[in-house]
Amino acid sequence: MRTVYFLSDFGCHDVYAGVVRAVVAARAPAARLLDLAHDLPAGDVRHAAFQAYAAQPFLEANGVLLAVVDPGVGSERWALAVRGEHLWYVAPDNGLLSFALERDPPQSAWRLLPERYAEGPVSNTFHGRDVFAPAAALLAAGVPPAALGEEVDPAKLKRLPIGIVSGDEGEVLTFDRFGNAITNLRPPGTPEAAHLVSRRVPFKNTFADVPEGEAVAYLGSAGLVEIAVRGGSARETLGLHRGDEVQTCN
Repeated sequence: MRTVYFLSDFGCHDVYAGVVRAVVAARAPAARLLDLAHDLPAGDVRHAAFQAYAAQPFLEANGVLLAVVDPGVGSERWALAVRGEHLWYVAPDNGLLSFALERDPPQSAWRLLPERYAEGPVSNTFHGRDVFAPAAALLAAGVPPAALGEEVDPAKLKRLPIGIVSGDEGEVLTFDRFGNAITNLRPPGTPEAAHLVSRRVPFKNTFADVPEGEAVAYLGSAGLVEIAVRGGSARETLGLHRGDEVQTCN
Protein backbone atom coordinates (compact mmCIF):
# COMPACT_ATOMS: atom_id res chain seq x y z
CA MET A 1 0.00 0.00 0.00
CA ARG A 2 1.53 3.30 -1.13
CA THR A 3 1.58 6.52 0.89
CA VAL A 4 -0.52 9.41 -0.47
CA TYR A 5 0.91 12.93 -0.03
CA PHE A 6 -1.72 15.66 -0.37
CA LEU A 7 -0.95 19.21 -1.57
CA SER A 8 -3.67 21.76 -2.36
CA ASP A 9 -4.95 25.33 -2.18
CA PHE A 10 -8.15 24.26 -0.39
CA GLY A 11 -7.24 25.94 2.89
CA CYS A 12 -8.53 25.00 6.33
CA HIS A 13 -11.61 27.25 6.57
CA ASP A 14 -13.79 24.95 4.47
CA VAL A 15 -14.31 21.19 4.40
CA TYR A 16 -12.74 20.68 0.95
CA ALA A 17 -9.40 19.23 2.08
CA GLY A 18 -11.07 17.09 4.73
CA VAL A 19 -13.57 15.68 2.23
CA VAL A 20 -10.76 14.74 -0.16
CA ARG A 21 -9.02 12.96 2.70
CA ALA A 22 -12.26 11.15 3.51
CA VAL A 23 -12.62 9.92 -0.07
CA VAL A 24 -9.05 8.63 -0.11
CA ALA A 25 -9.61 6.86 3.21
CA ALA A 26 -12.83 5.25 1.96
CA ARG A 27 -11.28 3.93 -1.26
CA ALA A 28 -7.92 2.91 0.25
CA PRO A 29 -8.43 2.47 4.02
CA ALA A 30 -5.01 0.90 4.54
CA ALA A 31 -3.13 3.73 2.82
CA ARG A 32 -1.20 6.29 4.85
CA LEU A 33 -2.25 9.86 3.98
CA LEU A 34 0.07 12.76 4.81
CA ASP A 35 -0.73 16.46 4.31
CA LEU A 36 1.98 18.64 2.78
CA ALA A 37 0.13 21.99 2.70
CA HIS A 38 -3.36 23.31 1.99
CA ASP A 39 -2.94 27.07 2.36
CA LEU A 40 -1.20 27.65 -0.96
CA PRO A 41 -2.30 30.84 -2.76
CA ALA A 42 -5.59 30.10 -4.48
CA GLY A 43 -5.16 29.10 -8.11
CA ASP A 44 -1.43 29.87 -8.12
CA VAL A 45 -0.08 27.03 -10.26
CA ARG A 46 3.44 28.44 -10.44
CA HIS A 47 3.78 28.58 -6.65
CA ALA A 48 2.27 25.11 -6.29
CA ALA A 49 4.71 23.76 -8.88
CA PHE A 50 7.60 24.97 -6.74
CA GLN A 51 6.11 23.39 -3.63
CA ALA A 52 5.78 20.03 -5.40
CA TYR A 53 9.39 20.35 -6.57
CA ALA A 54 10.65 21.17 -3.07
CA ALA A 55 8.80 18.24 -1.48
CA GLN A 56 9.48 15.58 -4.11
CA PRO A 57 12.94 14.34 -2.98
CA PHE A 58 11.71 13.74 0.57
CA LEU A 59 8.65 11.65 -0.28
CA GLU A 60 8.78 7.89 0.04
CA ALA A 61 9.70 6.10 -3.19
CA ASN A 62 6.66 4.80 -5.06
CA GLY A 63 4.35 7.09 -3.08
CA VAL A 64 1.51 9.07 -4.68
CA LEU A 65 1.67 12.87 -4.76
CA LEU A 66 -1.92 14.12 -4.95
CA ALA A 67 -1.59 17.77 -5.99
CA VAL A 68 -4.73 19.85 -6.58
CA VAL A 69 -4.40 23.52 -7.52
CA ASP A 70 -6.82 23.68 -10.38
CA PRO A 71 -8.13 27.03 -11.63
CA GLY A 72 -9.27 25.28 -14.81
CA VAL A 73 -11.52 22.78 -13.02
CA GLY A 74 -14.45 21.73 -15.17
CA SER A 75 -12.75 22.83 -18.40
CA GLU A 76 -11.25 20.61 -21.09
CA ARG A 77 -7.88 20.42 -19.32
CA TRP A 78 -6.86 16.82 -18.62
CA ALA A 79 -6.75 15.13 -15.26
CA LEU A 80 -3.56 13.09 -15.01
CA ALA A 81 -1.89 10.12 -13.41
CA VAL A 82 1.85 10.14 -14.09
CA ARG A 83 4.53 7.60 -13.25
CA GLY A 84 7.89 9.21 -12.54
CA GLU A 85 11.14 7.43 -11.78
CA HIS A 86 10.57 8.06 -8.06
CA LEU A 87 6.88 8.85 -7.46
CA TRP A 88 3.38 8.54 -8.83
CA TYR A 89 1.55 11.83 -9.43
CA VAL A 90 -2.16 12.68 -9.63
CA ALA A 91 -2.85 16.27 -10.69
CA PRO A 92 -4.48 18.51 -13.29
CA ASP A 93 -2.62 18.96 -16.55
CA ASN A 94 -1.96 22.67 -16.05
CA GLY A 95 1.80 22.81 -15.46
CA LEU A 96 1.61 22.03 -11.75
CA LEU A 97 3.98 19.07 -12.20
CA SER A 98 6.45 20.98 -14.40
CA PHE A 99 9.31 21.30 -11.92
CA ALA A 100 8.77 18.00 -10.11
CA LEU A 101 8.95 16.12 -13.41
CA GLU A 102 12.21 17.88 -14.32
CA ARG A 103 13.69 16.22 -11.25
CA ASP A 104 11.67 13.00 -11.54
CA PRO A 105 11.30 12.34 -15.29
CA PRO A 106 7.96 10.87 -16.36
CA GLN A 107 8.06 7.27 -17.53
CA SER A 108 4.41 7.10 -18.57
CA ALA A 109 1.18 9.06 -18.18
CA TRP A 110 -2.57 8.49 -18.32
CA ARG A 111 -5.48 10.82 -18.91
CA LEU A 112 -7.92 10.01 -16.12
CA LEU A 113 -11.40 8.97 -17.22
CA PRO A 114 -13.59 9.13 -14.10
CA GLU A 115 -16.40 7.17 -15.76
CA ARG A 116 -14.13 4.14 -15.32
CA TYR A 117 -13.70 4.46 -11.57
CA ALA A 118 -15.74 7.28 -9.99
CA GLU A 119 -18.54 6.40 -7.62
CA GLY A 120 -21.50 8.62 -8.39
CA PRO A 121 -21.72 11.83 -10.44
CA VAL A 122 -18.70 14.09 -10.97
CA SER A 123 -19.07 17.71 -9.88
CA ASN A 124 -18.03 20.39 -12.37
CA THR A 125 -16.28 22.34 -9.61
CA PHE A 126 -14.81 19.76 -7.22
CA HIS A 127 -12.62 17.38 -9.19
CA GLY A 128 -10.36 17.13 -6.14
CA ARG A 129 -13.08 15.06 -4.51
CA ASP A 130 -14.61 13.24 -7.48
CA VAL A 131 -11.71 12.72 -9.92
CA PHE A 132 -8.32 13.11 -8.25
CA ALA A 133 -8.96 11.66 -4.76
CA PRO A 134 -10.36 8.31 -5.89
CA ALA A 135 -7.65 7.97 -8.54
CA ALA A 136 -4.91 8.59 -5.97
CA ALA A 137 -6.52 6.12 -3.58
CA LEU A 138 -6.77 3.40 -6.22
CA LEU A 139 -3.16 3.91 -7.31
CA ALA A 140 -2.12 3.69 -3.66
CA ALA A 141 -4.00 0.40 -3.42
CA GLY A 142 -2.13 -0.98 -6.42
CA VAL A 143 -4.83 -0.67 -9.08
CA PRO A 144 -3.17 -0.51 -12.55
CA PRO A 145 -3.34 2.99 -14.03
CA ALA A 146 -4.75 1.56 -17.26
CA ALA A 147 -7.94 0.88 -15.28
CA LEU A 148 -8.26 4.59 -14.56
CA GLY A 149 -7.80 6.10 -17.99
CA GLU A 150 -6.08 6.11 -21.35
CA GLU A 151 -2.32 6.26 -21.80
CA VAL A 152 -0.92 9.47 -23.30
CA ASP A 153 2.49 10.64 -24.40
CA PRO A 154 4.28 12.27 -21.41
CA ALA A 155 5.87 14.72 -23.85
CA LYS A 156 2.40 16.21 -24.42
CA LEU A 157 1.87 17.19 -20.77
CA LYS A 158 1.56 20.92 -20.26
CA ARG A 159 4.59 22.69 -18.84
CA LEU A 160 4.99 26.17 -17.41
CA PRO A 161 6.94 28.61 -19.59
CA ILE A 162 9.63 28.81 -16.90
CA GLY A 163 11.89 25.95 -15.84
CA ILE A 164 14.61 25.21 -13.31
CA VAL A 165 17.93 26.47 -14.66
CA SER A 166 21.34 24.97 -13.93
CA GLY A 167 23.29 28.14 -14.61
CA ASP A 168 23.92 31.75 -13.65
CA GLU A 169 20.98 33.61 -15.21
CA GLY A 170 17.36 33.23 -14.20
CA GLU A 171 14.48 34.99 -12.51
CA VAL A 172 12.42 35.22 -9.36
CA LEU A 173 10.16 32.19 -9.43
CA THR A 174 7.96 32.82 -6.39
CA PHE A 175 7.99 33.95 -2.75
CA ASP A 176 7.53 32.06 0.50
CA ARG A 177 5.38 33.27 3.39
CA PHE A 178 8.35 35.15 4.88
CA GLY A 179 8.81 37.24 1.75
CA ASN A 180 11.97 35.42 0.68
CA ALA A 181 12.41 35.42 -3.09
CA ILE A 182 12.93 31.94 -4.53
CA THR A 183 14.60 31.92 -7.93
CA ASN A 184 14.70 29.21 -10.58
CA LEU A 185 18.53 29.08 -10.41
CA ARG A 186 20.41 25.96 -9.44
CA PRO A 187 23.98 27.36 -9.47
CA PRO A 188 26.79 25.22 -10.88
CA GLY A 189 29.21 26.39 -8.19
CA THR A 190 29.34 28.68 -5.15
CA PRO A 191 28.63 32.26 -6.23
CA GLU A 192 29.93 35.35 -4.45
CA ALA A 193 26.90 37.52 -5.17
CA ALA A 194 23.51 37.72 -6.83
CA HIS A 195 22.72 40.64 -9.10
CA LEU A 196 19.20 42.02 -9.18
CA VAL A 197 17.99 44.71 -11.54
CA SER A 198 19.30 47.53 -9.36
CA ARG A 199 21.60 46.08 -6.73
CA ARG A 200 24.21 43.49 -5.84
CA VAL A 201 23.42 41.11 -2.97
CA PRO A 202 26.22 39.18 -1.23
CA PHE A 203 26.00 35.38 -1.33
CA LYS A 204 26.31 33.82 2.15
CA ASN A 205 25.50 30.57 3.91
CA THR A 206 22.50 31.81 5.89
CA PHE A 207 20.55 34.85 7.13
CA ALA A 208 22.74 35.30 10.22
CA ASP A 209 25.76 36.09 8.05
CA VAL A 210 24.51 39.65 7.44
CA PRO A 211 23.33 42.38 9.84
CA GLU A 212 19.64 42.84 10.67
CA GLY A 213 17.81 44.49 7.80
CA GLU A 214 20.45 43.63 5.19
CA ALA A 215 19.82 41.61 2.03
CA VAL A 216 21.47 38.26 1.50
CA ALA A 217 21.50 35.60 -1.22
CA TYR A 218 21.99 31.94 -0.31
CA LEU A 219 21.32 28.40 -1.45
CA GLY A 220 17.85 27.56 -0.14
CA SER A 221 16.58 24.26 1.20
CA ALA A 222 15.25 23.25 -2.24
CA GLY A 223 18.69 23.69 -3.80
CA LEU A 224 17.78 26.96 -5.53
CA VAL A 225 19.16 30.46 -5.07
CA GLU A 226 17.03 32.53 -2.71
CA ILE A 227 17.17 36.18 -1.66
CA ALA A 228 16.12 37.38 1.78
CA VAL A 229 16.32 40.37 4.07
CA ARG A 230 17.35 39.38 7.56
CA GLY A 231 14.44 40.04 9.89
CA GLY A 232 12.27 41.35 7.07
CA SER A 233 10.72 40.68 3.70
CA ALA A 234 12.85 40.75 0.57
CA ARG A 235 9.70 41.08 -1.48
CA GLU A 236 8.71 44.31 0.24
CA THR A 237 12.09 45.79 1.18
CA LEU A 238 13.71 45.22 -2.22
CA GLY A 239 10.52 45.70 -4.22
CA LEU A 240 10.88 42.34 -5.94
CA HIS A 241 8.37 40.76 -8.29
CA ARG A 242 7.98 37.46 -10.03
CA GLY A 243 9.95 37.43 -13.23
CA ASP A 244 12.61 39.89 -12.02
CA GLU A 245 15.97 38.99 -13.52
CA VAL A 246 18.58 37.46 -11.25
CA GLN A 247 22.20 36.64 -12.04
CA THR A 248 24.82 35.00 -9.87
CA CYS A 249 28.48 35.85 -10.25
CA ASN A 250 31.92 35.28 -8.77
